[in-house]
Amino acid sequence: MAVFATEAEALGYMKTVAVAKSGFSSWAGVEPLKVWEGEAELVVTVRPEMTQHHGYAHGAIVGLMADNACAWAAASLAGDVVTGSYTIHFVAPAKGTRLRARGLVVKPGRRQVVVRAEVWSEAEGVKPVLCAVATAASVPVG
Repeated sequence: MAVFATEAEALGYMKTVAVAKSGFSSWAGVEPLKVWEGEAELVVTVRPEMTQHHGYAHGAIVGLMADNACAWAAASLAGDVVTGSYTIHFVAPAKGTRLRARGLVVKPGRRQVVVRAEVWSEAEGVKPVLCAVATAASVPVG
């Protein structure tokens, strides 16, 4: 049984609840592009206050994107969730002006939903670079 009746309903929920009511995601300006049937895609524009001393997107911002991609993919199947755990591997500096994260449910369950995510660094005129991979266990709470 689907938690959301339509893809538009799921996306609207993420915009009005997961972003608008989350101080960190709202401050960062995270924009959900897709949240449907175990998949999520989101983007954020990297601002100077989101960078570390080399000018790359800070690991906390990359982690935010991975965590949200996992949680939102899980929520599209399980409803309201919280992150029980996640592991992230930074594989390249996030040098771009924008980050794109994609989450995909690996195994849904009643007690936990296992999800994986990739975070890509993007810049105009440059091929996207994979900067992080993550796995997470999301716990349904609703």
